[in-house]
Amino acid sequence: MSLNALNTSTAGLQVTQAAIGLVSQNVANAGTAGYVKRVLNPVSTLGNSGVATGTISRTLDAVSLKQLRLETAGASYTGLSAKVQGQLDALYGTPGSSAALDGVVNSFTQSLQALTTDPTSAASRASAVSSARTVATTVAGIAQGVQDLRTGLESQLGGDVAAASALLSQIAGLNGKIAGASKSETGTADLLDQRDQAINTLSHYLDVQVSDQRDGSVTLLTASGATLVDHMAAATLAFDGRGTLSPEAQYSADPSTRGVGTVTATTPAGARIDLLATGAIRSGSIAAAVSLRDDTLVQAQRQLDDLAAGLSRALSDRPATGTAASADGLTGFDIDLTGLQAGNAVTLGVRNAAGVSRNLILMPTNGAAPDPIDPALTDDPTALVVPVDISGGPSTFAAKIGAVLGTGFTVTGTPGGAAGSVRILSDPAGLALTGASASVTVPTSATDTKTGRGQLALFVDAGARNGVFTGSFEGGSHLTGFAQRLAVNPAVTADASTLVDYADATASGDTARPQYLTDALTSRTLTFSAASGIGGVSAPRSATVVGFAQSVIDARGAASAEAQQLDEGQQIALSSAQSRFAKDSGVSVDEEMSRLIQLQTAYSANARVLTAARDMLDTLLRI
Repeated sequence: MSLNALNTSTAGLQVTQAAIGLVSQNVANAGTAGYVKRVLNPVSTLGNSGVATGTISRTLDAVSLKQLRLETAGASYTGLSAKVQGQLDALYGTPGSSAALDGVVNSFTQSLQALTTDPTSAASRASAVSSARTVATTVAGIAQGVQDLRTGLESQLGGDVAAASALLSQIAGLNGKIAGASKSETGTADLLDQRDQAINTLSHYLDVQVSDQRDGSVTLLTASGATLVDHMAAATLAFDGRGTLSPEAQYSADPSTRGVGTVTATTPAGARIDLLATGAIRSGSIAAAVSLRDDTLVQAQRQLDDLAAGLSRALSDRPATGTAASADGLTGFDIDLTGLQAGNAVTLGVRNAAGVSRNLILMPTNGAAPDPIDPALTDDPTALVVPVDISGGPSTFAAKIGAVLGTGFTVTGTPGGAAGSVRILSDPAGLALTGASASVTVPTSATDTKTGRGQLALFVDAGARNGVFTGSFEGGSHLTGFAQRLAVNPAVTADASTLVDYADATASGDTARPQYLTDALTSRTLTFSAASGIGGVSAPRSATVVGFAQSVIDARGAASAEAQQLDEGQQIALSSAQSRFAKDSGVSVDEEMSRLIQLQTAYSANARVLTAARDMLDTLLRI
């Protein structure tokens, strides 16, 4: 019996000593990131006559760990979104300040109003030109800042994808070590900690689904089900970045037209998957950067392009609105398209027999526009866009429009009207016309300043397409990137009197043109594209140029505030998940100290049993 007691107490001392060692290890790593508390699981020997150290395991709560990774990916997404939205908002300036977007637009309109008071004042003319130049440089500067942000995100995506790919390889390597290790080895817990920490770090970049395997390894999948890690094999992530981005550089699933980088995964078998085209990445910094680069900042660019186009065409275009007409039982509209230029869209409202309404946009071209034309590049992305070749001149307008509209419509010249006036009729019982409108650019060139009326090409396109902006699609959309190319007409800069003189015999002090320009910005309602997102993306927005500029800066501020609020809420959620995980799987020094006292008591008890057994043996030997 004394020998059994001696063996049992010796084993108990060994188990207690190992448990004390684990307590020491836990306390030492209480502040180590990714460390999970260890516990010793002793087992009884044969017949419950003794004890053995058994295995060392981690007190891991899989549910709280899964939630922690989910919130980590979400916090990375909202954090980057809030940061970039704040940087974007700062580009527009403090609303109401003289240097902000709305401030410079208001100053410009005020300078035109001052010119209406004294058109003969050289100082007022110079001030108006200077204010116009400030507007152009401000809009162009903000637009360039938008592209700089996109370029920065393109660069960040390259770094994030490379880091994520390295983590996948690391996780696959740890899978191999864990699968080949004995569960009784202390080092297995360390390997599991390393792998969990690697997956947690990976969650900063993209959201992954983790599935435990029977051999101790894990499988990682994207949200769409694409396999990133399978046992000891890992996919390789790559990003084909494009360097400096321009407004024309946008994402497309078609590699031949894609102007930005995409994230691809190459499986061990050699298959390549475009993770962006398949929507495989939905959270984390990579998803946030993609969304900002391809959606948020592209929409910001479109807002600025629309504002630049509004500034230009409000001053240079005349509105053409159809008047009701009928003949031979057909109804429709007469509309004066005299002077129509490529890009001066003619919008027809149509309604079918079922009562469904839609816009039909006739897009004038000189034969070099793409066909089809993307409706998203027009004011109404839901419209049917039909190119109309007007290169033959005004006398061909009616025939060309009739040819593209086809059966069901009758198109002729307006009786008694000019060569460019047309009458468009349809059977009201079929596809009925509900409206007709156009915006016709009056100046034919930047030097055409004496148009005989108020219209003036004050703002022009200073890029490769230098000249009057008409919204043309010749060689591609002239709208895209127009904000960067916005400039004051050199002819006006060289001769500020063109702000007043609209004809060779303009009377001194004539306020007609200054008043027209002022009203065009502050009173005339224009249609701005639905793609700008101002007030929603389901329909075009009607507003004055000044009102649209104010809406743009208001929308930017609201978006930045919303992104900040979302991030604050997500950070709270992340903090809660971290606290929950730390409570369930982390090290509590107080608990470890309490455990140490218990182990000390057990150690002392086993030592006393060992001492008693030794004394009994000594006594027996002396008999």
